[in-house]
Amino acid sequence: MSEFIKLLKKIHIHPLLWAAAGLAILTAHFTELIMLFIIIFIHELGHGVTAHVFSWRIKRISLLPFGGVAEMDEHGNRPLKEELLVVAGGPLQHLWLMGGAKLLHAAGIFSLHHFELFIQLNLMVLLFNLLPIWPLDGGKLLSILLGYKLRFIAAYQWTLILSLAALLLFHAVVLLTVPFHLNLWIILSFLYFSLWTEWKQRKFTFMRFLLERYYGKGGSVRELKPLEINGDETIYSILERFHRGFKHPVIVYVDGKEAGKLDENEVLHAYFTEKMTTAKSHDLLYLY
Repeated sequence: MSEFIKLLKKIHIHPLLWAAAGLAILTAHFTELIMLFIIIFIHELGHGVTAHVFSWRIKRISLLPFGGVAEMDEHGNRPLKEELLVVAGGPLQHLWLMGGAKLLHAAGIFSLHHFELFIQLNLMVLLFNLLPIWPLDGGKLLSILLGYKLRFIAAYQWTLILSLAALLLFHAVVLLTVPFHLNLWIILSFLYFSLWTEWKQRKFTFMRFLLERYYGKGGSVRELKPLEINGDETIYSILERFHRGFKHPVIVYVDGKEAGKLDENEVLHAYFTEKMTTAKSHDLLYLY
């Protein structure tokens, strides 16, 4: 129970949700507001509980008018399947929510109007959150899928680029269908600002990924993915080739022949502790 209370204390109502609540009250949509709050709360609690099961460090869970954002202190170094389950933990809650509403309607507790409204709001939150736009669940799923094939920094940048493309398409749909929907304009502004902020901080995000990899839990990365490196490549270029979900033995080649092997922690140690930021990979062979 105490762990659950700790989780609840991390829930934060974003100012955008307060703004949406004010609009709902002014326009006499109080019932919709209560239903939407319950749906969003349980959706984000699904992320939080799943993350807690895997012992993730949860910083904050922000509730927004269209869902929420669960902020974790993991920086992309958990197994990809584990990350997939944490992301899916939110959308899966809508299945039992809609099933429960159907049972309440069948029992005569929910009127047909309230049942249909609850189902509509559930589908709205679910489908919107599955849009491939960061930081929505769909954007995080896109990041995980790209992470299977691309190095971390490339997967992260392509996630933001594709998210912007999807957001521009969604924006065009809004302009063509409901151009005066105030809530959607608030949501669009938030998503544009989030993507702009993430793009500005992409190098900082990459550094956090590397630092977590260096100082974090050693058992969180399980599969091996060897990296074949030319001896003249810099240490930083090696780090740019790191993938999430894998541990990298580094094989160094000089003049086309294998000159030696390095553990990825040796590369990270040289960069962060020894400050060998401009050194070449073959220099590390003599160091270790």
